[in-house]
Amino acid sequence: MSLFPATMETDRLRFEAIRPGSLDPVEMYEHVRPDAPAIDEVTRYLRWGPHPTPKATAEFVARAGEAYEASEDVHYTVRPTEGDLAGEFLGTAGFHPDWDREVATLGVWFREVAWGNGYSGERAARMLELAFERLDLAYVKIDHDARNERSRRAIEKYVERFGGRKEGTLRNGAVTEDGEPYDAVRYSIAREEWAAATEP
Repeated sequence: MSLFPATMETDRLRFEAIRPGSLDPVEMYEHVRPDAPAIDEVTRYLRWGPHPTPKATAEFVARAGEAYEASEDVHYTVRPTEGDLAGEFLGTAGFHPDWDREVATLGVWFREVAWGNGYSGERAARMLELAFERLDLAYVKIDHDARNERSRRAIEKYVERFGGRKEGTLRNGAVTEDGEPYDAVRYSIAREEWAAATEP
């Protein structure tokens, strides 16, 4: 049995762990294919590019399912529960633990139609609860490409809200899917910081 919940909810979002049977790969492929709307903007600062075929998406779903079942890693689909986009696939939220170091790394991508709605912060708040309340981890860290201003603004907002801090810029701290290094900016939130920020 996985350590990760199969489903989670917030005020406006529903999360479901990606695995075979929980997500039709064709539905996801429609939003990650090479000619999907705004796909170049969506993936510009991500470590992966558009999926060339539905088979590539199906393989991602299968790998995600294996990692989920082994409690190694989890990717969630993100869907709004209200408004014009209710029930639509908006993107995925990743939660990547390093159990030995008691740290989880968060990741997320959204379709362009979801940008500017505060969904990233709402998703982060739920993932912090998962890390600190359910899994008893010590830290959560978040990285972004140093060139990505949109991510910087979103991340700084919720890191400040939950008492975390910017750790600094890691020069050539990450590598793209094509093997190109880039500078990454890192933030972290400690369990004690989160607890102080969320206490009644």
